[in-house]
Amino acid sequence: MNPRICYLGDDHLAGAAAYLAGIMSHFALAYDYVPSAESPPASFRAERHALYVISDYPAARFAQADMVHIRRCVTEGSGLLMIGGWESFFGRLGEYHQSPLADVLPVAMLAEDDRRNCAQPCLVQKIAEHPILEGLPWESPPGIGGFNAVAPKPGTETLLQAVQFSVHSRGEGFEFARQGESPLLVVGTHGQGRTAALATDVAPHWVGGLVDWGDSRIVQKVGSGLIEVGNWYARFFRNLLVWTGRLEGD
Repeated sequence: MNPRICYLGDDHLAGAAAYLAGIMSHFALAYDYVPSAESPPASFRAERHALYVISDYPAARFAQADMVHIRRCVTEGSGLLMIGGWESFFGRLGEYHQSPLADVLPVAMLAEDDRRNCAQPCLVQKIAEHPILEGLPWESPPGIGGFNAVAPKPGTETLLQAVQFSVHSRGEGFEFARQGESPLLVVGTHGQGRTAALATDVAPHWVGGLVDWGDSRIVQKVGSGLIEVGNWYARFFRNLLVWTGRLEGD
C-alpha cells in the first residue's frame, strides 16, 4: 500500500487547495495531488493509497472504474474523507449521491441541492468525544459560512454539528435565537477502512472563521505562495486526516 494521501480537488495548489496542502506539509504528511480540472492519472487504479481525500472535486472527473477502485481500497483498509463544498456530496448539480462512493461514505446524501449558505452566525458544536477532537478548545467554538446538508447513516457517529442562529438588533444590543442543528462531522467504517464526512469546507468561503481558529498563527509555504491560519484549525484537520487514514503524524 502507498502510505501517502491522495488529495483530489479544491481547484489547484495556487488556490483553495493550498490550505489543506499547507496543513499536510506543516505536519509532514506526504500526499499526491490531483487538481479539480484534471482526471486521476493513468496510474490511479494501479495502487492503493492510505487515505483518499475528495474535496470540491467534480464527480465527472472520475471514470466509474476510479470510484469502484476507491471503494475497493477502503474495503481493504484505506481511509476515505469527503470534505464539503459546492461539488461535494450532492452539491450544486448532483455529484456523488448515486455514485459508487455513496455506499462507502458514512452519510446519506440528498437527491437535490444540499448547499446551506449561512448569512448569520453558524457555530461548530462538539457533541461526542473522539481522537479527532482531542486537545482542542471546543468551549470556544469557531464559526463557519455554510455546509452541505447530509444525514448520518445507522452505525455511524456524529462528532460535530452546525448550529445556526438568527440575530436581530434590539436597541444597542443583539438578540440571538437558536434556529436548528445539522450534522457536520460524521465518522464510520466500510469494510476494513475508516470513513469520514466533513460537511463544511477546508477553504474559503464556507470555512468562515474556522480558518482563523487558534491562539497563534501558522505560516506555511505552499509552492510559490503561502497560507496563514490558526493553529487549532490546522490541528483539527491534521487529526482528521491522521485518524481517517490511520497515518502516523507529528
